[in-house]
Amino acid sequence: MKKKILIVDDSALMRRVLSDIINLDSRFHVTKAAENGLEAFQLLVQEQEVFDAVILDINMPKMSGLELLEQLEKNEVKTTVVIVSTLAQEGAKETIRALELGAFDFVTKPSSFFDVKSDNFKNEIISCLTAATKLYQISFKDVIVQGQPVIQNQNPIESKNQPAALLRMENGPVCKAPNPKRLVAIACSTGGPKALAQVIPLLMGELGCSVLIVQHMPEGFTVSLANRLDEISKIKVKEAQDKELIKDGVAYIAKGGSQMRLIQSENGSRQLSVTQEPARNGLKPCADILYESLIHTDFTEITCVILTGMGGDGTKGIKQLKEKKNIYVIAQDEATSTVYGMPKVIAEAGLVNEIVPLDQIAGAILKNLGVR
Repeated sequence: MKKKILIVDDSALMRRVLSDIINLDSRFHVTKAAENGLEAFQLLVQEQEVFDAVILDINMPKMSGLELLEQLEKNEVKTTVVIVSTLAQEGAKETIRALELGAFDFVTKPSSFFDVKSDNFKNEIISCLTAATKLYQISFKDVIVQGQPVIQNQNPIESKNQPAALLRMENGPVCKAPNPKRLVAIACSTGGPKALAQVIPLLMGELGCSVLIVQHMPEGFTVSLANRLDEISKIKVKEAQDKELIKDGVAYIAKGGSQMRLIQSENGSRQLSVTQEPARNGLKPCADILYESLIHTDFTEITCVILTGMGGDGTKGIKQLKEKKNIYVIAQDEATSTVYGMPKVIAEAGLVNEIVPLDQIAGAILKNLGVR
């Protein structure tokens, strides 16, 4: 049976283009379209129509996309929403807020009609809907042997009723150094902004180490994500800058569209390297690149955290890092993951020390750091 899609956009042209793109895929069918959030509210809340996914614009008359998400949350209406957003700074800020409010993911809306008709935009829409409607499967074998999988060609994943309680893996004891040099490195993708908003604000200002974060996002969005997290957190949160020396009690988010590494000089100083270079497995930034760079530092204890996300980014890098460093790996559980891809892959690889629900991630980090 085809997945039912609702399009909400005040542009008649965009509604037509999106409908054409989606209906060309035999797995999806646009069954309804709304000109603004108010019309969508009537369909979703008042008439209680059910859709497998909703394509939602942000800036619309009568009721914006953000206002619709707030109303859905208020009325406890659960539906899978994909935001179609512009790259403008204000649009980026609003997109981050939409993800916090429960939007599944977002696709950048091109600025020109030519780009709207491009294969790249079409592929992004279909890929996002494929993930949103769970028409995919990802495993450790896909990532390690075959590389990053093409989700359009995968079969639906079967949901497993994983208990929300803490799960400790028998992965051997983690040795504690007498005078540890610590670091926290977090990786996430789809659902990451919402997850980070429930983890980073719970980390204490006296953390005693730096936090490095790779969130899969295009250029223009990570600075808004960093600013938003900084507003609601005890620790300082900022977008990483090239050649910036890292400081304890500060979280650095990898810049969208770039690769981030941590480089240690001969005098012991540690600085970030933020570079424009080709994507790895289609990812800029890529968590594997960050984790690999940590091999060449003098940290004695590294806490690696894998949160919700499509694919298996981070597993290869952590696998290499574990061979050289004393690491402790925490993964988000299936029940609280927007997409159980990245945490699933690293768990299957046997690299995880703890699998915990989202609301226990910060506590697990602090406990491993010895912070009370």
